[in-house]
Amino acid sequence: MKIAKIIIIAFIGLLISCSEDTIDTFGTGQITGMVVADGSNEPIENVKISTNPSSSTVFTNQTGEFVLEDVQEGEYSVQAMKDGFVTTFEGATVRPGSEVNVIFELKLSTANNRAPSAPKLLSPEDAATVLDNTVEFVWKSTDPEGDSLRYQLELRNDRNDEILRFSDIVDTTFTVSNLNNAYKYFWQVKVSDSVNATVISEVRSFNVLESASSAYYFVREVNGNNVIFSSDTEGNAASLTSESKTNFRPRKNTAVEKIAYLGNSGGELHLFAMNYNGSEKRQITNSIPVNGIDFSRIGFSWSDDGESLLFPNFNKLYKTSISGGGKDIIYEAPSDRYIMDIQESENGEFIGILETDINGFSGSLFLINQQGEKIETIIEGKAGVLGGIDISVNNRYVLYTLDVSGYESAGARQLNSKIFVYDRDRNVAFNLSEEKPNGTNDFDPRFAPNEASIIFVNSSSEAEAIKSIYQVSYDENFDTFEEDRELLIENAKMPDWE
Repeated sequence: MKIAKIIIIAFIGLLISCSEDTIDTFGTGQITGMVVADGSNEPIENVKISTNPSSSTVFTNQTGEFVLEDVQEGEYSVQAMKDGFVTTFEGATVRPGSEVNVIFELKLSTANNRAPSAPKLLSPEDAATVLDNTVEFVWKSTDPEGDSLRYQLELRNDRNDEILRFSDIVDTTFTVSNLNNAYKYFWQVKVSDSVNATVISEVRSFNVLESASSAYYFVREVNGNNVIFSSDTEGNAASLTSESKTNFRPRKNTAVEKIAYLGNSGGELHLFAMNYNGSEKRQITNSIPVNGIDFSRIGFSWSDDGESLLFPNFNKLYKTSISGGGKDIIYEAPSDRYIMDIQESENGEFIGILETDINGFSGSLFLINQQGEKIETIIEGKAGVLGGIDISVNNRYVLYTLDVSGYESAGARQLNSKIFVYDRDRNVAFNLSEEKPNGTNDFDPRFAPNEASIIFVNSSSEAEAIKSIYQVSYDENFDTFEEDRELLIENAKMPDWE
């Protein structure tokens, strides 16, 4: 019996020994640490500390410290999270009866925010000459995250230490008035996204003309495109439209202080308007384009009050408001006739119409009233290219041009175009091109503001000849002299001077 008891006790002991060998036992330790701000090492309070695999969750105290107690031994990823900061992870290995310490350096949640691009200065162009002491500044900047941007425009000049600063600008355009004539200005734009350091543009310069009021307007071909320029009487010129697009035929109106012009939009020719200095460009016509048989000769006209514009569309004459509203048909030519040019009189009493056949010849120049009724014929039935037109302020005189050679060919090349002024009271035309050099053409005449001279274009009669703008004065009998023909601007066309 004793032997049996001993065997049973030994067997039970063996069972107990085997059972203890198969049960896993884990020790615990603790994770301690601190959370500070990246860069300054200032402690951060109320940061949520947790682990993966999950254990307990705690928050840092006023000194940024924390303790995770009774954490089972093993490998952990410890997380520190607080609004306004980038969530951060640190690894920790917990061993039984030991303490592991981790330090977190939290970055602001904006720390990965990228700065906006340096402002690209668009207008005025570098070293440009502007004709008005009110200047519109245009630039461009983008932000990778689409943050709201605020700009500061800074202007310095070459005369004194004055600095003009305009802050908290939310748009990429800003207009500054009352700049000093004859000053050279340097401008720069700064941009801030309220997160990153301020980003600064390059510095550009521009000049303000000594006299911004004595300007006339013309077109010059640049890089294959027609560009509108403005100039003072000294020949200081500034471009008003982009070199990347074709814009032409500027027409000034002093009542609304605007320049109307023709430009391409969507493959069609349309009317546009802008300020004297080229700012605030906008399209006037939309549904009905300006159209005709020869865009190089086609013209349009302001009403004197600047409230409306007259323009042709083949054989129809339309009137539209400066805002683009309304499309009234004022006059309609016969189906085989086409409107080439228009000029409304100073008081709106009548409208001058230049009409041709489909080839641009067989021209006629006549006057209609506002009801579209023909009231007077100036010229008709002449061979050669008929061009123009302009009307004097007192409604008595009408300017036009005629190629007196009578030559007609495809492309409407001219051999001997001369300027004439028609006196409506005496029913007679005077030749203002008596002193024109042989082998050249005069065309595109416009009355000067004092109407004691005209501005016009002269070029060789050779095809594709370079054009230049001249001025000629005349006496009361419309006599001119060779020395009165003054070259104003070389390589220029389509002048206007109101």
